[in-house]
Amino acid sequence: MHVEALGAAPPDWDAYATRHAHGTAYHRSAAVAIGARAFRLRTTYVVARGECGAIAGILPIVEQSSVLFGRFLVSLPFVTYGGILADDSSAAAALAGCAAEVARERRADHVELRHTQAFPALGLAERRDKVSMVLPLPRAEQALAAQLGSKLRSQVRRAERERLEFLWGGEERIADFHRVFAAAMHELGTPVYSRQFFEIAYDALRDFSAILAVRMRGVVHAAAMLVRHGDAMEVPWAVASPEAKRAAVNMRMYWELLRFALAAGAVEFDFGRSSVGSGTYRFKAQWGARPRQLHWHYWLPAGAEIPRLNPANPKYARAAALWRRMPLWCANTLGPHIVRHLP
Repeated sequence: MHVEALGAAPPDWDAYATRHAHGTAYHRSAAVAIGARAFRLRTTYVVARGECGAIAGILPIVEQSSVLFGRFLVSLPFVTYGGILADDSSAAAALAGCAAEVARERRADHVELRHTQAFPALGLAERRDKVSMVLPLPRAEQALAAQLGSKLRSQVRRAERERLEFLWGGEERIADFHRVFAAAMHELGTPVYSRQFFEIAYDALRDFSAILAVRMRGVVHAAAMLVRHGDAMEVPWAVASPEAKRAAVNMRMYWELLRFALAAGAVEFDFGRSSVGSGTYRFKAQWGARPRQLHWHYWLPAGAEIPRLNPANPKYARAAALWRRMPLWCANTLGPHIVRHLP
C-alpha cells in the first residue's frame, strides 16, 4: 500500500469518489476545493494506492486555524459529509495514519474526520452526538402526503393564504438566499458566510444542486439549497425569516423541497445535521425523518481531549451574545473573516 499527500487531486480522484458506495458530492475534487477558493485554506488530497497503482482509498483534508481554537485539520469543514473513502480497513488505516503524520508535521492540535461509518479498526477517539435526519421517500406525492399526517398537512396548507411564489433556480437565486440567511445568522449570534462563499459552493456543486427562494408579498422570506448525492437529496442550508415562520412559510417550503426530490427520483431526503434532542432535531423529526448516526473520528496528541468547537463551548456562547448586539451591516462585513476559521 502506497499513500501520499498531494496538493492537488490526481486525475482518477473523481472517478473513485463517484463509484464508491459512501461517496458524496462533497468528495468530488471541485467541492473539496471550496475552502481553498473561498478562504485560501490549505487543502490536501490524501491518496492510497494498491500494488497495481489503482486508487484504494481517498481522504480530503482542509487546514484551519484561529487564535481561540488553534490549528486543526478537518475532512471536511462547512459541510456534514467528508472523511475517508476506502476499499477496506487497511486502506482506511493507511489514510488516517497519513493524515496524522500531516498533522504532526504542521503542528496541528487535532484531525477531525467526518464519517457515516463507525471505522472501529482506526482506533480513534469518536464523537457520536451528531446525526443526519433522513426521511425515506415513497414513489408518489400522494403517499408522501399521507405519511406526513393531518397535523403537518394543515401546517403546510396554512401558508397558502399568503399567495406564495416558488422560484427555482441556480446561481441567480444566491443573492435572495443570502439576504435571508445573513439576517437569520445574525439573530442566532453566528458569523455568516459571505455571498461569495455560496457562489463558489454552488459553482463547485452545480451539477448536483438547486436553489429554491420563496417570495411572500413580493419579498423573499425563505430559501434553501439542495445537493444530490446519488439517490439521496440533502438540504445543507435552509433559512426562513421570523415573518415566514409565523405564517408557516417554512413548512410550505419544505413541502416543496420534498416534492422536488420526489420528482427528481430521490429515494430519501436528508434534512441535514442536528444535535440529538435539539430544536432542529425535533423540527425534522416531525416530518418523519429518522436519525442516522454520524461518526466523527479524531486523531489527537497523547493526552489531549476531543475539542469542543461547537455552540456548547462557553467561548462560543460569549461570542454569540456579543455578535447579536452588533449592527447587521457590521456582522455581514466581519463574519466572513471569522467563519473561515470555524469547521
